Amino acid sequence: MSQDKQVALVVGGSRGIGRQIAVDLAKNGFAVVVAAKSVSDASTVDPFPPDPNSQQSTISTVEREIREAGGDATAVPVDTRDPESVQRMVARTVELYGHLDVVIYNSGAIWWSSVEGTPMKRFQLMQRVNPEGLYATVQAALPVFAQNKWKGRIIVVSPPIYSRFIRGKTAYAMGKIAMSVLTKGLAMDFEREERNQMAITSIWPATAIESAATKDPSYVRDLRKPVSESVSRTCSKRKSSELQQTIFSDAILAMLRAPATIVNGCLELDEDFLRKTGVTDFARYSVVEGFQPRRIMPAQFPDLTVAEQNDEGRRMDSTGHAAYHGKSLLDVFTLRRW
Repeated sequence: MSQDKQVALVVGGSRGIGRQIAVDLAKNGFAVVVAAKSVSDASTVDPFPPDPNSQQSTISTVEREIREAGGDATAVPVDTRDPESVQRMVARTVELYGHLDVVIYNSGAIWWSSVEGTPMKRFQLMQRVNPEGLYATVQAALPVFAQNKWKGRIIVVSPPIYSRFIRGKTAYAMGKIAMSVLTKGLAMDFEREERNQMAITSIWPATAIESAATKDPSYVRDLRKPVSESVSRTCSKRKSSELQQTIFSDAILAMLRAPATIVNGCLELDEDFLRKTGVTDFARYSVVEGFQPRRIMPAQFPDLTVAEQNDEGRRMDSTGHAAYHGKSLLDVFTLRRW
């Protein structure tokens, strides 16, 4: 396998948006490690490729799709609820390709309901897969990025932070917003340590994207399709399932091309980020031609910074430093800026 290509690890890449991200990264020259729980014997799948939003789509079929199209991909199974499994996934990536340049965390569990309507087991599953799985993946990847002289990118599928996102799905929002907090916090770590070639960025859809979760015909006008006009022109003779470059993939590719210092710590929407790069025509992404899907996200978001943003007071670190030892929480509060 080539040691010259950039290597991207796509966690949660077996179907839907994650699969498409993996396919499009491979089309753009990346060696892709496709990671998720679902595996299968891809050689027996018929028809092939399978519906990308179905249970027949696995990391094994995605690997086969990419390889048959001339790309470089390897399927690596992972259970993001298990930190040891996550460590093995990252170790296997380095074993195969020798390095790691990009981590995309798309793995996720979902349950939208009130607090009363969300059983504890559902809550725990979402926390384990969403923020805990992300945290484990980041921790496993950081030593690899350190070996690469702190040059790399992390993309997280999580939303901007604002109050309306919480409504009607508190348990889910607790986990997804925690993922965005990790984006903000790790970005600050990179800045403090002057790791200017590292960046972590969150991305979220501005409008709903066609998927297994949006099969209700009444939704169709408010959906974006997973195909770009440029791809359909160049690939018109391919099967329809191969014409699947989404607005989400386009935005991620644009993020990876942008300077690290520009995107580090940003909580972006796919459409809004592409607008920043000069894209103006989004009609090509609509499922219903000529119809502009309803935007599901706010036009503006609250600014999370404060005037004292860069005033830390006395830096504190719990990793063995004596500053914390024997001190009460009140003592710590008086030393540190919050």
